[in-house]
Amino acid sequence: MAKPATIFTPATDPLTLAVLVLPQASILEVASTLDPMRAANRHLGLQAYRWRILTPDGGPVPLTCGIELPSAGTLDQAAGADALVVIAGFKQAEVATRPLIAALRREAPRFAAIGAIDAGPWVLARAGLLNGYRATVHWEDFEDLATAHPEIDVVPNRFVIDRNRFTAGGAAPAADLMLHLIAQRHGAALAHQVAASFITTPRDGSDPQTQTNRPRMDPRIAHAIARMEQHLDSPEPIAALARNLGLSPRRLETLFRTTLNQSPAAYALALRLASARRMINDTHHPLAEVALRTGFSSQSTLSRAFQRAFGHPPSDLRKPR
Repeated sequence: MAKPATIFTPATDPLTLAVLVLPQASILEVASTLDPMRAANRHLGLQAYRWRILTPDGGPVPLTCGIELPSAGTLDQAAGADALVVIAGFKQAEVATRPLIAALRREAPRFAAIGAIDAGPWVLARAGLLNGYRATVHWEDFEDLATAHPEIDVVPNRFVIDRNRFTAGGAAPAADLMLHLIAQRHGAALAHQVAASFITTPRDGSDPQTQTNRPRMDPRIAHAIARMEQHLDSPEPIAALARNLGLSPRRLETLFRTTLNQSPAAYALALRLASARRMINDTHHPLAEVALRTGFSSQSTLSRAFQRAFGHPPSDLRKPR
């Protein structure tokens, strides 16, 4: 029987997290996980939250910004921690090696709860540690994780807590998750104090990762962009998009040009090309599949649009450097 997620209940005992940071994770993800605990300790005046940074080889881990994060050791040093959190970003398939996956599988029973941030759920999934659980992952990887691991109930939430597993979709959701943890252990008042320290507001885990309500933006444009993001693989004609928003095509065009200095069609194309470039860089999907998943009728159609936008064909991103 799975151990209960006791870390998300009222408690007076200190909580210790073993935080396994993989190469090419983001410093923002690390900070979003650690700093809420640091601030909670400051407001409480005691060390209610403790953590140790671990890395696959025990040495400093390179982050995406070029900074190397010091480490307290390998996963072997997680002994005694209440929970394990895996933080991963780019190239998780390369940096989460088979020995590391095996070590995660072996060490998992030690912990009352196991969590993951951003691409970290991929790592837990490969270790079989999310089988039968609800989980989330960064929105860019949502479809791929759900397809690759049908045994996991993948949902597009900011963060998910299911029994003794917890996952968050990225840096901001990680902060929301940690604020929720603090609220559960020490009360909502402390969580709000911590949030105020960072001039932010806690978000619910069930909130979507992508925003339909973008600050300082006309809500009609925000909803138009949200629809574009939801239909990358089958783009809506601009007339249909305008109709669904209760606008005329001309009015929608005017709103986009006034606010974003480009037409809605140009904006939608840029979104699709950006998504295609990400898939080409970060996955091994064939270019024909990338084309279909970003709303292009064929690989050649994608290649022509890509060449016009970026000055080189998409195949260049796959060439050895």
